Amino acid sequence: MDLRVFTEPQQGATYDDLRRVAQATEQLGFDGFFRSDHYLAMNSDGRPGPTDAWLTLAGLARETTSVRLGTLVTSATFRLPGPLAISVAQVDQMSGGRVELGLGAGWFEAEHAAYGIPFPPLGERFDRLEESLEIITGLWETPEGRHFDHQGAHFRLSDSPALPKPVQSPRPPIIVGGAGKKRTPALAARFADEFNVAFAPVSTASQQIGRVRAACATARRRPETMTYSAALVLCCGATEAELARRADAIGREVDELRENGAAGTPDEVVEKIEQYRQVGVSRIYLQTLDLSDLDHLDLVASRVMPQLSR
Repeated sequence: MDLRVFTEPQQGATYDDLRRVAQATEQLGFDGFFRSDHYLAMNSDGRPGPTDAWLTLAGLARETTSVRLGTLVTSATFRLPGPLAISVAQVDQMSGGRVELGLGAGWFEAEHAAYGIPFPPLGERFDRLEESLEIITGLWETPEGRHFDHQGAHFRLSDSPALPKPVQSPRPPIIVGGAGKKRTPALAARFADEFNVAFAPVSTASQQIGRVRAACATARRRPETMTYSAALVLCCGATEAELARRADAIGREVDELRENGAAGTPDEVVEKIEQYRQVGVSRIYLQTLDLSDLDHLDLVASRVMPQLSR
């Protein structure tokens, strides 16, 4: 079971905060450091303000050496697909081939309004997501010396040199996720290397994974070629007092976290993660909300991770 640290910097974090967590993530043996791609905080003032996801990852690409880096997930409404393909390819080069791109349709209307980003209706956002995936994968996979064209309803590329190329071949892994019953699984089957279910009970994760497997079969793709992952809020304590302190620090209740997250003692966290393994999940993103508490990650690395690798 891969364990990745997943941060929400829009809630209030500087680049230096993220660098400390990313370097601790690497030193402690986690598989990846991922961050959300948001421009507006939720239920807080978000001070000192948002950091750009791909600028952050570019910096971390030079300040880490082995940990995987990526977004969960970039909104297709934020960036034109051609320039996004360039940015991600460049960060992949800067990291020596450690980048992964999570890409979604976008959902948080308030942040679009706050920063002047167009927010089309849901159907159009999915259309734009599909075209973005076509363009990004097309640019990366076009052989060097060849050019790429795309004539879509929302984006048109003519005679693109399809440069730069990422280090990873044929391209960096792409992550698609969400709860949609039809279009989301179909997009994942067509484009994704990994499908993610975020903050959902085991039963819901199992149902959605089943839909993705069926979509893979429809697309004549072997379902086992897809990695299935889940995201869960992390709140672990060696004692009940430590657990309560960590829950209070993120404004949550211990009982609610035990039910809905990867929460409790290290053994309880292992037990919860194993439930997801049973339905096909092989990677867990641990949403880490208190970025000042590096001892939290140390506890997971020393008491949870060894049990999951047996």
